[in-house]
Amino acid sequence: MKKLIMLAGAAALRATPAFADLAGELSTAQTHAGMAAAQADIAMVHKHLQHAVNCLVGPGGAGFDEAAGNPCGKAGAGAIPDSTDAAQKAKLTSIAASAKAGVGNADLAGAQAAAKATADAVAAAK
Repeated sequence: MKKLIMLAGAAALRATPAFADLAGELSTAQTHAGMAAAQADIAMVHKHLQHAVNCLVGPGGAGFDEAAGNPCGKAGAGAIPDSTDAAQKAKLTSIAASAKAGVGNADLAGAQAAAKATADAVAAAK
């Protein structure tokens, strides 16, 4: 019986992230958005801004791009799913939508501006 309980507990731990590091996810999203804003190459702006999106929405979220990589992969399920505050969740959802628009913007200055706005908004949402 003791072995069965231990196995069930281990399975539950494996099914969900052991830790949800919301502060870490937000810091990483802010860092990557800031990096995106400073890039002179549109592809790099998009790459780092997508990293920010991935940190915000998490692997199950709208706009997540696995091919871009997920610098928050070990921090939790994404800042939006990991947030327990409804107002913060709404702010982060809006920020993610703006960041996704920046990823889709082919104009360097426009994408950089979206990245800077994302970094600033994430900082304010912490």
